[in-house]
Amino acid sequence: MKVFIELGWFFKQEKKAYISGVLILLFVALLQLIPPKVIGIIADDIHEGTITTGVLIKWVVVLIAVGLSMYVLRYYWRIMIFGSSVKLSKILRDRLYSHFTTMSPSFYQKSRIGDLMAHATNDLSAIQQTAGAGVLTLVDSLSTGGFVIIAMAFTISWKLTLICLIPMPIMAMLTSWFGTMLHKSFHKAQEAFSSLNDKTQESISGIKVIKTFGQEQEDIEDFRKLSVDVVQKNIVVAKIDSLYDPTISIIVGISFFLSIAFGAKYVLNGELTIGELISFTTYLGLLVWPMLAFGWLFNIVERGRASYDRVAALLREKVEIKDDKDALSIMPMGDIEYKINEFTYPGETKPILKEILFSLTKGETLGIVGKTGSGKTTLLKLLIREFEGDKGEILFGGKPLQAYKLEKLREAIGYVPQDHFLFSATVAENIAFTNPDISIDEIEKAAKLANIHDDILGFFDGYQTVVGERGVSLSGGQKQRISIARALLMNPEVLVLDDSLSAVDAKTEETILSSLRQNRDGKTTIITSHRLSAVQHANLILVIDDGKIVERGRHEELMEQDGWYKEMYLHQQLEELVEHGGH
Repeated sequence: MKVFIELGWFFKQEKKAYISGVLILLFVALLQLIPPKVIGIIADDIHEGTITTGVLIKWVVVLIAVGLSMYVLRYYWRIMIFGSSVKLSKILRDRLYSHFTTMSPSFYQKSRIGDLMAHATNDLSAIQQTAGAGVLTLVDSLSTGGFVIIAMAFTISWKLTLICLIPMPIMAMLTSWFGTMLHKSFHKAQEAFSSLNDKTQESISGIKVIKTFGQEQEDIEDFRKLSVDVVQKNIVVAKIDSLYDPTISIIVGISFFLSIAFGAKYVLNGELTIGELISFTTYLGLLVWPMLAFGWLFNIVERGRASYDRVAALLREKVEIKDDKDALSIMPMGDIEYKINEFTYPGETKPILKEILFSLTKGETLGIVGKTGSGKTTLLKLLIREFEGDKGEILFGGKPLQAYKLEKLREAIGYVPQDHFLFSATVAENIAFTNPDISIDEIEKAAKLANIHDDILGFFDGYQTVVGERGVSLSGGQKQRISIARALLMNPEVLVLDDSLSAVDAKTEETILSSLRQNRDGKTTIITSHRLSAVQHANLILVIDDGKIVERGRHEELMEQDGWYKEMYLHQQLEELVEHGGH
């Protein structure tokens, strides 16, 4: 029952609803004692020949009143207890989602999306069951069972009651043992479901790659194996679960045998009337539900406990990037200065950046180039505080990034990553992501700056065209330009293009860059690119190699050096010349 203690914070929060629901449940349990007693009285009156029409009508009215009262009261306790359990699911779902949005990329590097989805669906459903059906079953089984045993002992025969309860300790030991096994098995079943969930999400997201390489059958086979594993682990849970009812039925059967055997003896001895024996066996029938419910309770609680453990462990994951206590609620503006002595990704031992020292004046353009894996994107992730370096700092407007609230820092930076993500929404909604209420004129203006306006007009529904999940219906270049338009609509203090022009041709690239130069006067721009033509107009160009700045300067200055930049620039110019037939 540990899970009920762990959920104590919620029960305190909803104490009015739970207390009301529990009190109604107790009253219903008391009302259930009336019909068996009435049946016994009527049976004795019939046996003694004293039954009359008036007496029979009186007891029938009592039974009807009891039945109607129980009907109404059961409606209200369901609203109070089950309604509260739905609130718990909502609270935990909100906490999880909020937690997900505050976690840094390192969290998502070690967490599978399908697993996180399973936490927010299956696990929360099991916890909700615990706070709803679990509370009901606990209170109902204890109250009904307790009241019935008291009624049997004090209104009929305490000796016969003790005899009938002899098998109960055996049931308690067996159900406790089943519960322990169920907890372990259900935990494994939930993990298997998480793996299947993750596989499904991954396969659907990567269906184009799977089809391109003709791996459909292999992927189906992988899915089948995971699906079989889920079934097998849930069958183990079902096998343990199925032990409850037969075990309890045997115990109940033994109790009935004892009550009839010894009850008949007491009737013959004159210690009981036939009506009292009928009432006793009817009460014993009412004990069947509490005993079955007790077994069901173990099932619900162990499932809820396993799921709550998983969710609680997830919520205990520490937020690595968070606001300082005295962080400023103002948008940063001004020069940017990097003073990174060394930066190493969490869990890694080799530094990815070393001795990154440079300044960028407000309104200037910075170009960052270098080989794949040299550390270009890491430089940008540090700027938006996706990660934080333990040896060095970055100043924005003369203050460390940590001096500003994360929300304000990221409002100042329009970041267009290499991995373009578009939502399953219209083109206009994707561009206006940061400001859904903005006018269509402003959306079109941003699209024109990103050189995507004409393409959008060519779509079937123009700006109202639904692009499909992750922009599946668009080309790589179109997705890149829509992502750029989305960033431009923010009119950010700093625009960061992280190799965001790789899927467009040189002419389109030049058109976009020319628009940016004309319309972002006084605003800072940072561009990383493998195509050097994208950065040759920059005020400062950095060449990164193995995490270090190996060359720096303007395009003309770097061309005067016999370094990597000059070699690569001439090589790319030659490639472009060949592509155009030498003209």
